Amino acid sequence: MWGADKETKFDPGPLESFGNAQTVEKLTAAADPYTTAEKTKKAFGKLNPNQYGILPVMVVMRNGTGQALLLDDMKVEYILPSRQKIEATPARDVIRVRGVDRPRVSRNPLPVPTSPRASVKKSPLNVWEIEGRAFAAEMLPPGETAGGFFYFQASPQPGAILYITGIREAATRRELFYIEIPLD
Repeated sequence: MWGADKETKFDPGPLESFGNAQTVEKLTAAADPYTTAEKTKKAFGKLNPNQYGILPVMVVMRNGTGQALLLDDMKVEYILPSRQKIEATPARDVIRVRGVDRPRVSRNPLPVPTSPRASVKKSPLNVWEIEGRAFAAEMLPPGETAGGFFYFQASPQPGAILYITGIREAATRRELFYIEIPLD
């Protein structure tokens, strides 16, 4: 549920411990942006994704509806105070995100092509915690809780909100209302 932990056990805490939570049609969702070095160290060890332009946001959901919910078409967006929308980057693609550009020093005056696979292996974001702790639930049974990280190519901003749509009841396929969680 919280990822396949290899070395250390990571626990984001109970849903009630999150300051930012919303309940819509008996589905409670809470979010916590991991913006400090202390928080990111607990979840990602030595890696701080914020240094590479990636904002990890922990999302925890509890289903109190009495019926299973489908999360496979769920869409999560980070909305800036300017109303600009930033879609979540899939965990498998986070390692391909180019962080801060650093000058490349080369002794060869001719450009030498490099393999994209080699650059992915060398990416500082290529750690198991990125995918292992990502939100992966596709269905949420009644009374159950699921959680994990969503990743955004953004820097944290006061007044931003997390906007979640596309959650449906499994039996009827009826979509629940959207969830809007302030991230202050």
